[in-house]
Amino acid sequence: MTGRDGLMLVGAVLLCLAVGAVGGLATASSVRDWYPTLVKPSFNPPAWVFGPVWTTLYVMMGVSAFLVWRQRRHDLRWKPATLAFAVQLLLNALWSPAFFGLRWPEAGLVVIMLLWIAIVVTIALQRRVSTPAAVLMLPYLAWVSFATVLNASLTWLN
Repeated sequence: MTGRDGLMLVGAVLLCLAVGAVGGLATASSVRDWYPTLVKPSFNPPAWVFGPVWTTLYVMMGVSAFLVWRQRRHDLRWKPATLAFAVQLLLNALWSPAFFGLRWPEAGLVVIMLLWIAIVVTIALQRRVSTPAAVLMLPYLAWVSFATVLNASLTWLN
């Protein structure tokens, strides 16, 4: 790995973590005074689970994006895979403001369903460029699948 590769890897991971941090800002006050008032399904995880899970997923996403970018000289399909990644990252960034910022579970549900689709497309496009990149996105897809069911349950119960 070259010095430039190292910088790109760190940059990709930091970008993904920054999206998480922005989501955290939208979430902070609602987690204290609004979210606790919602009726939650029995499978709702404890609050302490979300931080470590999301941090791990954002790091994996950053590495995944880097692995695709690294193939830019060998495979022109890196561009659509990177565009799809950017779209899903944007949708990821929009979910917390929709659900927590607006305190509107229905809006969150629409965003997270679009996010789920975008992740599936991203994985399919990444797989053509870098199988390890696509594999790194699978836990994220699993977590967002769970989060979609959780969001739908919160919408239904409230």
